[in-house]
Amino acid sequence: MMEIVETLCLSKTEILTFWTVNFIGTALSAMIGAKLSIDYCERQKIITYWISFGIFSSLFLYVSSKELIYLTSGLLGASFGFGMPTSMAYYAGCTTPENRSKLGGFTFFIIAFCTFLFSVKTVDILVNILLLIILRALSLMVFLINNFCGENVTIKQPPYSFVVSQRSFILYFLPWFMFCLVNYTTAPVMFKFFGKEFFSFLMTIEGVLIGTFAVLSGFVSDVFGRKRIVIIGFVMIGLGYAFLGVFPESQLACFLYTVTDGIAWGMFHTIFVMTIWGDLAQNNPSEKFYAMGGIPYLLSHFLQIVIGSYIAGTVSANSIFSFASLFLFLAVVPLMFAPETLPERVLRERELRSYVERAKRVREKFTKS
Repeated sequence: MMEIVETLCLSKTEILTFWTVNFIGTALSAMIGAKLSIDYCERQKIITYWISFGIFSSLFLYVSSKELIYLTSGLLGASFGFGMPTSMAYYAGCTTPENRSKLGGFTFFIIAFCTFLFSVKTVDILVNILLLIILRALSLMVFLINNFCGENVTIKQPPYSFVVSQRSFILYFLPWFMFCLVNYTTAPVMFKFFGKEFFSFLMTIEGVLIGTFAVLSGFVSDVFGRKRIVIIGFVMIGLGYAFLGVFPESQLACFLYTVTDGIAWGMFHTIFVMTIWGDLAQNNPSEKFYAMGGIPYLLSHFLQIVIGSYIAGTVSANSIFSFASLFLFLAVVPLMFAPETLPERVLRERELRSYVERAKRVREKFTKS
């Protein structure tokens, strides 16, 4: 979509309108799609319609013109948002709290790898569009082959007021919102401060770290819990920004920030995107939990495009890095009061196994003596 905006030579007002329509289309369609899942068969229909609509809307990437630019923006936003909460709820329903995180890490790794392949520019944009359509068509075929409506069960959807009134939801939502806001609004400052080539090099390193630690954090959080991993991630990225604020000219500080940011993003993609909202829903349908949990991610992307260049031009890098560090350390405070979402039984079983293994080692030691 960035290529569409660049090729059409839009004015600042038109660019702002384009991204506003896209954000509103994505957010509204996600909340509407989450509300429409009234039973398991309806959930499968929504995912089927969503993928089909995505195939159709992909064509607008090629035929878009100034006359159709806002329609294209809204359609592409809706094609992303409409079925996303339902598909995430479908994923949560196919997993258990004991394996949701590790499977989420693998899933995100595959998604990130496919996204990287599609980010490689070809000579003709039509080739990328055709590849996107083929990929979506294949995903639709696989979904239709492996899913059918058997016994239908009505889903009692909780209202959005129920979701936002949950204390545990708020205690995880606020740090996630603060992280997204800080990370994406500071990205243009990073781009200007580091320069295009060095910034691209750092992002390549960070991308590898994100994919790697998305998988690793999935395994770890299914053993030790989500809360501990999230707190470690916030502390790490806070330290990364702190080093940048104190030593902005140091390449070591730049690499240290890249490493901490990559590790933290890997953890957060697995926990905040794939796992935590399904955990917090417990026995309730999780569509609306995932819809609300995705708002910070979408809003921060929108704000980066709208006000990112303004922040980069008016605020010094030292100030923004120090502010980001303080903001992220403050984000840890709600997490201190947040409940652990991995079942207590799993944690107790791990502690018991650890105790038994230590007892065996002590016994073997005394037997040899």
